[in-house]
This record gives sequence, structure tokens and C-alpha cells, in this order.
Amino acid sequence: MPRPQNKQELLQLNEANYQKLLGFIDGLSAEKRDKEFHLEYMNRNIRDVLAHLHHWHLMMLRWHEEGMAGKKLAMPAEGYTWKIVPDLNRAIWISYNQTPYNEVIAAFKASYNDVRRLIEQYSDEALFAKKKYAWIGSTSLGAYFVSATSSHYDWALKLIKKALK
Repeated sequence: MPRPQNKQELLQLNEANYQKLLGFIDGLSAEKRDKEFHLEYMNRNIRDVLAHLHHWHLMMLRWHEEGMAGKKLAMPAEGYTWKIVPDLNRAIWISYNQTPYNEVIAAFKASYNDVRRLIEQYSDEALFAKKKYAWIGSTSLGAYFVSATSSHYDWALKLIKKALK
């Protein structure tokens, strides 16, 4: 599906990619689901990938809350710039790497629902007009949601499939 251009497409693509990801994971045996990835991957297993997605949901929710309140944002996170996102992702991995799978998947599902509910609050124009919100800069709120959701789920599914080969 092409990049969403309106709220309906955004919600449909999010749900489709979310369901594809969870469907693939649900179809795995427990042994395969818990299998360690090759050393070339920072995320060492499916739990780590889901924790990564969950944390990026939380960051998106924080950006939105603080940005809409007119606060100065630390993007992508306090102490990190977009140039050093790999360092941020490593910190995310460290913060969740002892969390049990069941807790991570429950948190991922809950934060997915929180982001989805937030998207549902907006009109097409509010989501896809560029430069509408100062905290976003020259892009659109919808572009941020795409990056934090459907595109990220697609990345995760591809990574998991490749890592499990």
C-alpha cells in the first residue's frame, strides 16, 4: 500500500501492518519466538524488537503531548539527536532487555492502542497538512505517525523474518 494520504489510509495501514506483525509472531512456536538472533543484530530476539516498537510509540506520544503544549521538545529523546539514533536504540534495548516477553508484548499492544486512539482524534487536514504544528517543522503530523507505526511495523517484520532464517 502506498504511503497514507489521509486518516482512513493511515489507520488502515497501521492496522494491517500491526496485524501482519502479530500474526507472524503468533504463528511461531515458543522456541522460534524466543530464538536469539545472529550477533549482527542489536535487537537479539522478538521481545527486543517489540520493546523497541513500544518505546518509539511512547516517544511519539510524548512528542505529541509536549509539542501540542508548546513545550521545548527533546527529539528524539533527552540527550540524543537524530544523528545518533543508533545510540538511543541501544539505550532502549538496554532498558528492556531483562523484561519478560509477556510484559513487552502487552505493553506494545497497549501503546499501539494509545497511538491509534490519538490518530483517531484528528481530521485529515490536521494529520496531513504540512507545517501545521510548529513542533513538527516542515512535515506533517501524519508523517510522524507513519514513521512511528506502520513503517516501523513493516521494518520489524522484515527484520524478524531475516533474523530467523
